Amino acid sequence: MVATDERSASGDGLLGGVMASVKAHIRDNGLQVGDELPSEGAFAELTGTSRTIVREAYRSLAALTLIDIGNGRRARVAAPTPDVLAMITDHAVHTNQATIQQIFDVRRTIERRTVALAALRRTDREAAEILALADAMQRDFNDPQKVMEHDIAFHEAIAAASKNPMFALIVGSFHVVTRHTWPIGWASRASNETRQESVDGHFAIAQAIANGDPARGEAAMVEHFDLTVKALLAAGVY
Repeated sequence: MVATDERSASGDGLLGGVMASVKAHIRDNGLQVGDELPSEGAFAELTGTSRTIVREAYRSLAALTLIDIGNGRRARVAAPTPDVLAMITDHAVHTNQATIQQIFDVRRTIERRTVALAALRRTDREAAEILALADAMQRDFNDPQKVMEHDIAFHEAIAAASKNPMFALIVGSFHVVTRHTWPIGWASRASNETRQESVDGHFAIAQAIANGDPARGEAAMVEHFDLTVKALLAAGVY
C-alpha cells in the first residue's frame, strides 16, 4: 500500500487520498460485499496517516454507501444503494441543473430497456409480484398516496427483474423526484377515466412481462411514459 500524502491524485487533499486508498485496498485485495476492512488504526499505519483522518474517510465512504461502519464492529464492504444517486438527481432538479422533462427522458429510455429484459429474464415469482402491484394500484385507486407507492414499487420490481443491478440502482434512485411529480401528474388528469388509463397501462406492462413479450412490454412502457409526460406538461411541469 502506497502511503497517502496531501498531493493525492484525487485532488481532495489528505482525506480524499485516504478515501482513494480504501477503495484501492478493496479492489487490490478482491474484497466483496460483507468482507471486513482493516481497523482504523491498522489502516492509519498502512497509509501513514492518523486514525482521525481514516475515521473521517470511513465515515465519508459510508455516507456514499460504499462501506458499512455499523456500531461496535469492523468496517465492511457494502453494496451501493440508490439513495446517493437519488440525492444527486433531486439536487440537480432543485438547482435547475436538470429539468423534470429531462429526468423523464432518461427514465423513458432506461425503463424501455428494463421492461424488455424483465420480460425475458423474470422468474414466475417476480412476474406475479409485478402483476400484484398493478392490481394493488387498481384496488387502492381512490387513495392516491397508496397508488403512488405501488407505482414506485412497480417500476423498481421491473428493474430488479431485469437482472441488471445497474438498472435497479438507477431506477431505484428516481423515487425522490417521483414523489414530487406523481401527485401533480395524477391531479392534472381531468377525470377518473384518464387516471384509469394510467392504471391500465401498468396492467399492460405487467401482462407483457408475465407473457414473456419484450416487444409488447416496450410498447406499453413507452405509451405509459408518453401519457405521464403529457399529464405533467398539462400541469405546467417542464
